[in-house]
Amino acid sequence: MKAAKKQNILLLVLIIFYTVGLIGLHTTSRMSFLALTPFNLLLSFACLYLSFSNYSVKKHIDILLIGVSGYVVEWIGVHTSLLFGHYQYGTVLGFKLDEIPLIIGLNWVLLTFTSTAIVNKWQIPTLLKALIAGALMTILDWIIEPVAIRSGFWSWQDGIIPLYNYICWMIFSSVFCYWVLSRKSVETNKVTVGLFMILVMFFAILNR
Repeated sequence: MKAAKKQNILLLVLIIFYTVGLIGLHTTSRMSFLALTPFNLLLSFACLYLSFSNYSVKKHIDILLIGVSGYVVEWIGVHTSLLFGHYQYGTVLGFKLDEIPLIIGLNWVLLTFTSTAIVNKWQIPTLLKALIAGALMTILDWIIEPVAIRSGFWSWQDGIIPLYNYICWMIFSSVFCYWVLSRKSVETNKVTVGLFMILVMFFAILNR
């Protein structure tokens, strides 16, 4: 199958799935759809992964590294509050290892590879690309936060999202983005860019 056709199919799958999810979350079956959140992340990653044209060892190492690093920073955040602030995870994101959903590492991979796909081909220094991509990830986190809290993904002490959370997001997002950009592990295609746009629109609509 040609790359363009494959990407069109994958993008269509994502659009259909997120549209169905959006409708479902506005019905009486909301809780059933929320329970599918881990599957949603897995499907999104599968579409992202299948859209790649290059499956080098380096890319796989970077996917694993970002996933593990994302889990570790979340572990530090939950267990010490030194990162992000005082928060804890609920049950919606599925199986937890030492209070951290394993799927959260995959979420960091998704956001890192999709946000960097947007800036990847821009003719600007890599550091600036990483900072812009990190800002995009932080903005998306800001959009997601109210939905995540209402949906039981996680909760904050006293129900207040601290500014420190977004500072940490900007720092770690930029570092992760710089890593994959500098190692040229990023691919810009319809799916990698489209998935980020879908996530923005999905959570923005849920915030209305």
